[in-house]
Amino acid sequence: MKKFVLSILYFLLTTTVLLGQSKKNDISPQDLPKEVKNVLNQYIEILEQANNLDECAEMFAKIAGGSLVSEDGQSLGNDVKPYSLKKDFQNIKFYHTTSIKITRVNVKNSNGMGFGYSAIRGKVYKIWIGKKQGVSGMPAPISIMIPEGHSEIKTPKVVGIGSL
Repeated sequence: MKKFVLSILYFLLTTTVLLGQSKKNDISPQDLPKEVKNVLNQYIEILEQANNLDECAEMFAKIAGGSLVSEDGQSLGNDVKPYSLKKDFQNIKFYHTTSIKITRVNVKNSNGMGFGYSAIRGKVYKIWIGKKQGVSGMPAPISIMIPEGHSEIKTPKVVGIGSL
């Protein structure tokens, strides 16, 4: 019995360590580059101001990148609008939006996201935003990449959504 309990405890501890996201590459929210913060603000404004999901998708396609867009980079991927974007569009009401409450920022380099012409690589900022006072739940991440080495895509792009 003692071996069994120790085995379970060992499993839980190693799983927690392996599955937990490291805070090793975290930066202060104040150190978030201005151009990344601007794209984050644009995304939040799109979610709040769009009258419907179709309008939201049309506006979002302009700042989306990586695997969220089609190969030509001009439209959203087939699964983005009905799933990830829809979830964020419906749930933005639960988050601080007039003054976005950034609770954490993690930075990592990516060797590539997306495919074809729209494939980009660069530095990814995973930004967690907090919920409004009185709303239960954890902060949710939005990932934004600053592309490097692409012939035409030079501005930051939203590359990860759907957790709001």
